[in-house]
Amino acid sequence: MSRRSFPLNSVDAFLVTARHLNLTHAAGELCLTQGAVSRKIASLEAWFGFPLFERHARGLRLSPQGSALLPELQSAFAHLLTVADRARGHHTVIRLKAPTCAMRWLVPRLLQVEREQPDLQIALTTTTDHNVNFKTESYDAAIVFGTHMSAGDLLFEEALTPVVSPLRAGAALESLTFLHPTRDKTDWSLWLTQQALPAHAMLKNQHFDTMDLAITAAIQGLGVAIADETLVEEDIRAGRLARPYETSIKTGASYRLVLRESPGAGNGLAAFRACLLSRG
Repeated sequence: MSRRSFPLNSVDAFLVTARHLNLTHAAGELCLTQGAVSRKIASLEAWFGFPLFERHARGLRLSPQGSALLPELQSAFAHLLTVADRARGHHTVIRLKAPTCAMRWLVPRLLQVEREQPDLQIALTTTTDHNVNFKTESYDAAIVFGTHMSAGDLLFEEALTPVVSPLRAGAALESLTFLHPTRDKTDWSLWLTQQALPAHAMLKNQHFDTMDLAITAAIQGLGVAIADETLVEEDIRAGRLARPYETSIKTGASYRLVLRESPGAGNGLAAFRACLLSRG
């Protein structure tokens, strides 16, 4: 017989029966019928080609071949369980949903999670959907965005400010193409109103589906984007973007981390949460 045909799922039945030398007790521990235990042992005996037990009126005893095989199978099976436990305990997968607009903030923190929690694996799904429904979606954690939210942990509040390529930082605002993160002009209108600047300053306009796309276009010099100051922090520090104005306006919206109530991934989720909330 080939190695692939080895009845691995019958090994436990042999080990438990060898410990009890009683089919009734073995069946009770394994939550099987005596007949099912006998069939498992018979499949092992058929594969080996020799009997593992000798049947007597008073019960069972190990055959000479079974006695010789028992310690090695006990050791191999214990090692298999140890490997399985270690794998289960040290490779926790966190299924994370995040809006694409948050990626500039999120990616450096995922690198931090990788450094600090190497046994956590983050399975990331990006989306333009800013909400999550744990009843219908199979995520363990999500970053959500919206106004007047209180669920989960606050990551940061949205504060909008203009950003532009450093090569175009000295240009007059009205001479630039206004890059919008949505199909309307709401964000730019909020900021212009706070600055007491007229909305008709937006002579040339380009609309995008996400803030991340608008920021990328600004980096490439297409125009001036209105962006969340937290999301562009690293781009400004690296010199990819400049802030022509120091002022920003809070919109009342925020980014928050929400977790599924899941006992199975409790420790992994707690470690992930601690890393994401760290200000380091």
